[in-house]
Amino acid sequence: MKFTTINIAVVPGVGYSHLVPILQFSKLLVHLHPYIHVTCLIPTLGSPPSSSKTILQTLPSNINYTFLQPVYPKDLLPQGTTVESQLQLTVTRSLPFIHQALKSLALRTPLVALVVDCFAVEALNFAKEFNMLSYIYYPCAATTLSLGFYLPKLDEETSCEYRDLPEPIKIPGCIPFHGRDIYAPAQDRSTQAYKLLLQRVKRFRSVDGVIINSFLEIEKGPIEALTEEGSDNPPLYPVGPIIQTVTSSDDANHSFECLTWLDKQQPCSVLYVSFGSGGTLSQEQIVELALGLESSNHKFLWVVRAPCSSSSSAAYFSNSEQNDIDLSQFLPPGFMERTKEQGMVILSWAPQIQILNHKSIGGFLSHCGWNSILESVMHGVPLITWPLFSEQRMNAVLLSEGLKVGMRPRVNENGIVERLEVAELIKCLMEGEEGGKMCIRMKKLKENAINTLKENGSSTKTLSQLALKWRNLMHES
Repeated sequence: MKFTTINIAVVPGVGYSHLVPILQFSKLLVHLHPYIHVTCLIPTLGSPPSSSKTILQTLPSNINYTFLQPVYPKDLLPQGTTVESQLQLTVTRSLPFIHQALKSLALRTPLVALVVDCFAVEALNFAKEFNMLSYIYYPCAATTLSLGFYLPKLDEETSCEYRDLPEPIKIPGCIPFHGRDIYAPAQDRSTQAYKLLLQRVKRFRSVDGVIINSFLEIEKGPIEALTEEGSDNPPLYPVGPIIQTVTSSDDANHSFECLTWLDKQQPCSVLYVSFGSGGTLSQEQIVELALGLESSNHKFLWVVRAPCSSSSSAAYFSNSEQNDIDLSQFLPPGFMERTKEQGMVILSWAPQIQILNHKSIGGFLSHCGWNSILESVMHGVPLITWPLFSEQRMNAVLLSEGLKVGMRPRVNENGIVERLEVAELIKCLMEGEEGGKMCIRMKKLKENAINTLKENGSSTKTLSQLALKWRNLMHES
């Protein structure tokens, strides 16, 4: 049966980790419903990084993209503006270009829906003008989304900083959170980042739906609370877990040295250590982590970035290559020599999907970005949860206290995880009884995740409901 083409526009947030999720969603959408055509309008801060250009080369023919005129850091706020504020302000400065692109598209073909990243909600102003349904694509957890819906109420009822609240914050359907663990922009209520956050989450209720990269079995409580009858929340569409796959022939055929090294290791014997594409550690923390890895006596594969003194999120927008950095400059003296049989250190980037899928990987020490968590779940790998910024602390609480598939390290009074703590946690995960139980829970979660994406799985059905709604709307008009 041939369907009329349905055209939708998507606007990702700024940066690789916001571009990838909305593109993965778009790819799944057009794969299951080939009559849908997607145009992706990409705001950028400075020149688009090569990593973004690479993923765009893997798109099918029914997804087009346009890089909008870039915004430059000097056009934003003074140095020191938080990552979250930069994400949102880049979109604000890009609004005229988004409007222009939508106008040009609408002249050629009717647009049914506008889907925007949660950091691009201001672009939803144009949905009415071009007679489109409006949706947010939320690339993070339903738990984080729940806090977004709850935050305006919490803001009204609370006079102190959230981290100073004596009792945990109880969000409907969610595991209780200490105020210090809610996302970074809410940690100082006097800042511009917090004011922008409040503005953004207040917009969440005014859309035709929120599409979320999660699924019922991983977040049953929050998803059920968000979709409860009588709540004034917009419709929720859980379509996850959507993760990157190895489709590019370059990646599939490329012989990575680390994968060859993993081939030589015992099953489930290696701890994979990575803080994502944007996370950095201080020099002191790198040394403690290195010595902890070494004294654990467990095999490890560690993706290292050069230390950054300014903030743990400093690498988020960095396009600079780290390939010419000398590891010995910031690793403990003699570390590489002493651990050459025990581990492997890679600079800056590694093929994470292939690594997590490798039989020798037994654990993942992660920054707890939602993409990395879902990748870990899809490959059944339990975690050591080491959050750095953004909403990662909330994710760590969900994994360690809610799902019990992660272990969280203790931090000393200076904010450092000491070497002894690192070594003990690794041993506990890789050889301890609790680690074994976590492994069983994670395998069950993996099974549920795979089932939800099958033909009759809940996420596949949810995506079909959405496509059907758009198709019906197209026929009515």
